[in-house]
Amino acid sequence: MNKYLNKYNQGTIVEKLIYINVGAFLLTFLLNSFGYLFQSNSNLVMNWFSMPSNIDYFITRPWSIISYGFLHAGFFHILTNLLVLYYIGNLFIDYFTQKQLLSFYLFGTVFGGLLYLVSYTIFPALQNTNATLVGASAAVMAIFIGIATYIPNYEINIRFIGFVKLWKLAAFFVGLDLIQIPSGNAGGHLAHLGGALFGFIYMSQIRKGTLSFTIKNPFSSLFSKRSNLRTVYKAKRKKAKTKNSKQRKSNRPTNQQQIDAILDKISKSGYDSLNQEEKNLLFKQGKKNS
Repeated sequence: MNKYLNKYNQGTIVEKLIYINVGAFLLTFLLNSFGYLFQSNSNLVMNWFSMPSNIDYFITRPWSIISYGFLHAGFFHILTNLLVLYYIGNLFIDYFTQKQLLSFYLFGTVFGGLLYLVSYTIFPALQNTNATLVGASAAVMAIFIGIATYIPNYEINIRFIGFVKLWKLAAFFVGLDLIQIPSGNAGGHLAHLGGALFGFIYMSQIRKGTLSFTIKNPFSSLFSKRSNLRTVYKAKRKKAKTKNSKQRKSNRPTNQQQIDAILDKISKSGYDSLNQEEKNLLFKQGKKNS
């Protein structure tokens, strides 16, 4: 048990989210097995932590607007969500902090849940129907659309297809949700779009430099010792501080190495992928050479 706890504590935020989702999935299906043996059709976890479509029912379970984002209905459901979270999440934390990724996950879950709830209230096709929402898809879409909004020209190499720009891949998944609304899982696809909408709006504001706020994260103890979650823009993950200043100095790249890294980044993702610090460094170097 200590071995798994150590792995969890040492993992990145992406790995921690995956562990929690897998743990919740195993618990859900373990209770399903016991329910079958005792001839009970109810599942305690699903009953209390999935997101209801009825607003009156939701008021009795307000925590479900967060908890549904850690539950899944089947193996393929959780597999696809966690695979995307792993690859896109690690790309996200190449440009932003791990706390910001957690922020995107939680806010994407909330926005997805809100659009789901509102949809069952205002759309005639969904009224007078009872449904429940589970899955990390809204959270994953928030992260996916968010990073695609920030570095739209970043290319991903997909086997048998080749290099595809991130914005095209994101547009494909948004379009897929739009056309599948009449397919029988309208609420689920609308929740995905709610997460995507949050990711797009929030990241658009970060790119403009107009968004900076602090939220109180009730789940911070699951992920870190700090309770404050800052969503202030940061282009690269901070390097761990060392007590030895000489070692810190030796670990810093030279000015030429920084310039080379920036030029390499431009060649891969375009000038727009640079953060302000990198643009300033490139500008200063250009003035020195002129």
